[in-house]
Amino acid sequence: MSGSTGERSFADIITSIRYWVIHSITIPSLFIAGWLFVSTGLALRCVWEPSSKREFLQRADRAFH
Repeated sequence: MSGSTGERSFADIITSIRYWVIHSITIPSLFIAGWLFVSTGLALRCVWEPSSKREFLQRADRAFH
């Protein structure tokens, strides 16, 4: 076969049991990790600078008082 790169075809990959075993573990793991990252508040701690967090809380206090 001239010009072939030696790679497997897409059909061969998605019909492989190895593909489905790997992806049935990694895809749910990524969703769970993302959910934990956001639900524990770690995402906000990583993104917000302490000064912007303080300013936000001060504005929120003024809005409710």
